[in-house]
Amino acid sequence: MSDCSAEARRQCLRPRSGGYSVPVNASRSISSLPSAADLAELRALLVHEAARSSEQAAALSASFEAIVGAAELVNTDDEHDPEGTTIAFERAQITALHRQALADVESIGHALDRLDAGTYGACETCGQPIGIDRLTALPASIHCVSCA
Repeated sequence: MSDCSAEARRQCLRPRSGGYSVPVNASRSISSLPSAADLAELRALLVHEAARSSEQAAALSASFEAIVGAAELVNTDDEHDPEGTTIAFERAQITALHRQALADVESIGHALDRLDAGTYGACETCGQPIGIDRLTALPASIHCVSCA
């Protein structure tokens, strides 16, 4: 847990490893769960992000298949051909981006499940509210600023 009181958490974000406190917007409370209107907006944002991430994963999968298909038509030796390292890098890059897009889809699905269960907006570690500003910026967030 944080060494800040509830009032201090409203006034500052205290980094775990020292440094400067960063003031937060005091007009938006980080001490309460999102309102019904906020939840409706966040649901729409989550649905939009899920669709975008799914489309991105599909496009990356198609790109990967195109690279693999093109490589099958050419006799390249990844170790000795100057172009081989470029092809290997492209495959690795697309694989990493595809993996991240799938992870995003999964985390957004988890957030939607939490929204349906009524637990969305509460930190999974400490149970404190995550805060509407953080949820707007990172709608699939499962941790408050203190636990992140």
